This record gives sequence, C-alpha cells and structure tokens, in this order.
Amino acid sequence: MSKNLLLEIGTEEIPAHVMPGILAQLKENAEKAFKEQRIAFESIRTIGTPRRTALLVQGLAEKQEDVESENRGPSVKIAFDADGNPTKACQGFARGQGVKPEDLEQRDGYVYAHVHTAGQETAKLLEQMLPDFICGLNFPNNMRWADLDFKFIRPLRWIVALFGADIIPFTVAEVASGRTSRGHRYLSAGDFDIPDADSYEKACEAQFVIADQKRREQMIREQITAVARENGGEVEINEDLLEEVVYLVEYPTALCGHFEEKYLQLPPEAVITPMRDHQRYFPVKTKDGKLLPLFITVRNGGKEHLETVQHGNERVLRARLADAQFFFDEDRKKSLEQHREKLATVVFQQGLGTMLEKSDRLVELSDLICDLVNADEKTRKHAKRAAYLCKADLVTGMVTEFTELQGIMGREYAKLDGECEKVAIAIDEHYQPRFAGDSQPQTPAGRIVSLADKIDTIVGTFHLGKIPTGSQDPFALRRQALGLVNSLIESHTTLSIAKVVAKAMDLYGIQDEKARAKMQRDVADFLSLRLKNVLSDQNIRYDVIDAVLADVDDVYGVELRAQAVADFAEDDTKRADIQAFVRVANLAEKAENDSVDASLLQEDAEKALYQVYTSTKSSMESLVKGRDYVGALDALTELSKPIDAFFDAVLVMDKDEAIKNNRLGLLKAIHELVGQVADFKKIVTA
Repeated sequence: MSKNLLLEIGTEEIPAHVMPGILAQLKENAEKAFKEQRIAFESIRTIGTPRRTALLVQGLAEKQEDVESENRGPSVKIAFDADGNPTKACQGFARGQGVKPEDLEQRDGYVYAHVHTAGQETAKLLEQMLPDFICGLNFPNNMRWADLDFKFIRPLRWIVALFGADIIPFTVAEVASGRTSRGHRYLSAGDFDIPDADSYEKACEAQFVIADQKRREQMIREQITAVARENGGEVEINEDLLEEVVYLVEYPTALCGHFEEKYLQLPPEAVITPMRDHQRYFPVKTKDGKLLPLFITVRNGGKEHLETVQHGNERVLRARLADAQFFFDEDRKKSLEQHREKLATVVFQQGLGTMLEKSDRLVELSDLICDLVNADEKTRKHAKRAAYLCKADLVTGMVTEFTELQGIMGREYAKLDGECEKVAIAIDEHYQPRFAGDSQPQTPAGRIVSLADKIDTIVGTFHLGKIPTGSQDPFALRRQALGLVNSLIESHTTLSIAKVVAKAMDLYGIQDEKARAKMQRDVADFLSLRLKNVLSDQNIRYDVIDAVLADVDDVYGVELRAQAVADFAEDDTKRADIQAFVRVANLAEKAENDSVDASLLQEDAEKALYQVYTSTKSSMESLVKGRDYVGALDALTELSKPIDAFFDAVLVMDKDEAIKNNRLGLLKAIHELVGQVADFKKIVTA
C-alpha cells in the first residue's frame, strides 16, 4: 500500500535567484533519503513560489521494505567448546543478531546468522526524516530571528506535512507541522487547510497561488506574448529574466506600460538595461527588431486596478529613463577619447596601477598578439585603437549609473565619435563572454583585445598572489581563462600563450627569473584545468586528455591533438603502435640526452630504426606546423615495426657505455618526436 506525501515549507519571500537551487537540492536529498531508508516511491517533484517550497512524493510506500541478511560471526572453533556448547563469544554474537545460538548456521569454518529485519512504518520514520529535509538545506546566506539558534534563508512561518490525509507531527524552529497553509498575501482570505496531499495544488490555486513554477512560467510566457501582440509588437523574452519573474510572483498577471518616444533616441541598450535589469520589465519590439515605447511587466496579483499598477510602473521607469537621458547628454559633451584621461583616477586593482595604465598595457599586448597571429595591418590598426579606447566608458556617467552597459556604451559612443565600425564593435566584444553561455568575440580585432585583456588580468592578479582556490574566485579569473580557451578554439587561432604572458610580465615590471618561471607554470596549470573541462565536455576520454596536456602553450593545437589522439586510441588496429611508443618511453627516461651518433650504430635493426626516425622527423616538422595531427600520427606509425624489431634484436643496455648511451639517445629522440602529439604512456589500452 502507498500514499502521497506533501511537505510544504512556508517562509518569508525567498530571493528569486536561489529558488531553483533550493528545489533541486530538496528533491535530491529526499530521493537519497528514501532510498537509504528502503522506502519505495513512484516519483518525486519539488515546486515552489517566493513564499513556499513544496515536496510532493507520489506513491510512497506505507512501510519500509523488509531486509534479509546473512552475517558472519566467529569461527566454529571459537564459537563452540570441546563439548559442542556455545561459548560466550557465540552467545554474544547470537544476541547481537537477535537470534538463538542453536539457529546459527555453520559453514566454511564460521558461524552465520540469518537475520530478518521487518520494515518500520513510514509514517513514524517521516517524523524524523521531514525535519531533516528542512534542516539539511544549504543556502548561500542564512538568517536568524527571534532568540532562536536555528538558521534558514528566510524566517519559517508555517509547515504543512501530510502523508495522505494524516498529519506528520514535528516541530522546527518552534513552528509545528500541520495542514494549514497561507494563501496569496493580498488576494486570499489568509490561512487555509489542505485536506490531503493530493489536494495541495488545487487548494493553493483556490487561494490565488499557482504553486507549480512550470505552470507559472507557461502562464507568464503566454500572457506577455499575448499582451505584446495586442499592442502591436513582439515581446523580447530573456530566459534569465523570465525565470526570475517566475519566482517573484505567486499569481501572475501581465500588463503593458508606455514611455515617451523621445527616449527611443537613446541607444537601445540604454533603454532596455534599466527596463530589464533594474525594473524586471520585458521590452517590446517590432517584427524587424526595432524597440517600441512599450514594456510588459508581470503583476503578483489579479486583473483588478491594472491601470493604477500600470501608471505606477510607468512613473518609475520614466524616472530611470530620464536619468539615462541626462547621463547620455552629459557624456556626449566629451568624446570617448577625452573621457579616457579620467581613467588615471580609477584603480584597476590595488598594487596593479590604474585603468589608464591597464589600457596602455592592452595596446602593447594587442600589438604583440597581432604579430603572433599574423594579423593584417588593418586588423592591427583596429585592435590597437580599440585597446586604447576600450576602458574609457568606465568613467562615463551612463556606465557609472548602469554598470551593465560597460563596453556597450563604449561601442555606441565610439560610433557617435566617428570611429571605425570595427573599432566600435571590438570595444564591446573585448568583454565577451560576460557570463556563462555568452557568445565569443566574432571580429578579429575584438578577439585580439579580449585575449589581451584576459591575459593581463590573469597575470596581474596572479602576481598579487590571488590565484583562485576552492570556490573562491572574486575576480572571476576562471571565467576569464575559460573564455580565453574557448575563444582560441572556436576561432581556430594558434597563439603562444607563454609569449603573451612574458610580455605581460614585462609590462608589469616582473623581472625576477624565478618569479617569471613560476608565473608561466601557474598560468599554464590554470589554463590546463579549463582546457581539461572543455575537452571533457567534448566527450574526449580522460586518458587522452591527460596525454595531450603536457604542453598547453597552443590551446587550439591541444584541442586538435586531443581529437586526433582520441580517434587513434579508439582504433583497435593502432594498439600495437601505442604499445611500441610506450616501450620507447619507458627506456627513454634513462637517457641523459637525445643526441645520436650514427657511427656508433652497430646492429642492422638500430640502423634501420634510425633511418626511419630521420625520415619521419623530416615529415613531422611540416605536419605539426600545419597542425595536421592525424597525418602526424600516420607518419609516426611508420616507426612501430622498426621499434619492435629494434627491441627484438638489440640489447639497449650494452656494456659499452658509449653504445648504450647512443641507443638510449635514439629512444629519447623518438620519444620526444612522438611527444609532439601525445604522451602515449598515459593512454589506457585494454
């Protein structure tokens, strides 16, 4: 037999951005606990609003599953005396297992107890499990209230705990469980009773609470789309904003507001940002993407007095747009280049100079990157100009007020100043990706300045000793490094990271050789971890990833090598080749150097191997330079049979030191040649 379970945790309004995580955490914890307690269930779902987090379990068994177990005790010699009577050890074991000594089974020289454990009633177990579900939730921030020692993200106000129609009694933070919930703050009559777990969502809706977030999302999506079309436009739905609004309301009603057309003279982002990021409004556009003087907001309530709500929202937005207009007009009294001078008053990071100094460094780093990627002169000109101007909008009034517009306003002001379109776009793109899932810079100049900015930030911050550890990353260096890695891979760009890092150290005045060497290692290790994650996301085997990560100076080259080696390692016909490379690697470790004296080669097998090595080395040079790692692997397989023949016919560790070292040198040279693609010792073969 089974029943449905409801646990509703009622609180003050919980911040919207943490609700998805809370619901996922509650579901995961419940599933784990029921499985550990051997309580069968059909399905688990979690739903919630700003004021309630609910766990709904369908088909929860009314009793734990029984358990049959066999437990081994002491040896027969210890369990029974010479007369066959149970000893104290035997009696103690039997008592602990809840059986009689005569019921123990003798087998394999030991005694065994067969134990049947009857399952307990679920209702009784829930009295402890449900409080644990509540107390076991983790939050980014906690609150305390009254004189309680209990901590939670927001104060607890009520708890509903029903197993079928029966209340599961317990108390958390002086709040006793029951069947009484609370309706919508303004639309409902207040408290209401839930007769049983099955009636939960229907009972909530009767009190103007749509408890299921997926249903609220669908309602909001349909409403804002319909309202926009009724007013002659198309709503622009930002999914992050939609999710936030879903967890801001319990009973959604969409409405349309208006603002003066004069504000459409501002750059679109200058209107959309205060609308979307500050007021949680959805912008409305024409079918061809032009912004309309309309916005859509979602009210936490019904359709009564919508005009009053509309006017209130219009008044708030009007003030925000008036501020935007004022700052825009003030900013336009100077060119973007004139604003740049004020960067001397803005500190980049304590100990790393000002934003003006950073901007100057970006010009030089961009120039170097242009050299390294063989950029044409137009791209170089655009990149250096963009680097020169890219931080200037940070001191404008618009960006000071609306920080989300950094880069965007730089782009718009550059266009208005008559700067080249590609320069303006690069100013905006150099911040990309701004967040997870954001696009990478698409123009060559934007990509170059973006790479320069990220490397400058990483090197500077590392120089201060602020390498991210654990979950702490206050300067978002992991995001910067991941953006750098993805940008190089997606754009198929070959770039020596070490050379750019070296230049960045020069610009920071880092001269100590030990400090420079450590910086190179730290940056390489940091990028290696990001690259490892990227390759894992491409479903490349862990051993293949480890095999290609020894040198991450050319990030795109590593990705190409990983793809080539992954295919190579999956080919069963290449197993002998891999084994040959591994045999070479094992002995190459004993070599002092990779020098080979052809006159010391005595055996035909080693002469043949050396000949194949020299020809392979010649072809490998052009293949690796052209990043044709599939071709490089094909070339390396030519070494496989000569390697096997060498080991079959030649004693490497010859008594003659010169001959021995020469043979080891040959093996080391081959190992280093193979290592240009991968370290095959790390490849796992079945």
